[in-house]
Amino acid sequence: MTGFLVLLGCAAALYLLALSRIAPGIKVVVLTAPPLVALMWLLDAVFDRRAVAVGTGAVYLVVLVALNGILGHPRLPTWTKPVVFATVPVTALAWLLVVTADDTVKDPGEDPCTMRYGGVGVSEVFPPQAYCRYEGGGTHDLATGAQFVFWVCFVISLALLAVGLWQVARDPRTLVRQFSGPRTG
Repeated sequence: MTGFLVLLGCAAALYLLALSRIAPGIKVVVLTAPPLVALMWLLDAVFDRRAVAVGTGAVYLVVLVALNGILGHPRLPTWTKPVVFATVPVTALAWLLVVTADDTVKDPGEDPCTMRYGGVGVSEVFPPQAYCRYEGGGTHDLATGAQFVFWVCFVISLALLAVGLWQVARDPRTLVRQFSGPRTG
């Protein structure tokens, strides 16, 4: 059932993207807000981290402005738009893979550090890092490939989002144009 709902959601998203009469800014909000709302609910209700949830929402608003600035930039190469829309989710997924690599949520003794390396799993949220710490003070890094992917996509995303913010700061009407309907006539 969940797979069907995901497939239905993807079909609705593709349909929304194909409609030319809907403003690009509205499309960006509709496509990016649901995962963010789910994350904010998870942070607040499940993990009891209301301040982190509020901070996540504030960062989303800045990213939303930057994404609409990228869409409205008149001289930005065409390839930059799909790149930023691909690297932002890949960055989030790589971050999730890194911070959960030690898998300390499982029953004690079943995480990879205890089972394979005989240490204790440690993860840091930012910069994302997961490693095993041994009694002697030594460490063993986990998910180094995901860390590399995170940093590459993070830097690319940050650079392109900075261009979008610069566009909105330089011409605030760019943001307004992204939320107004297409002009006819």
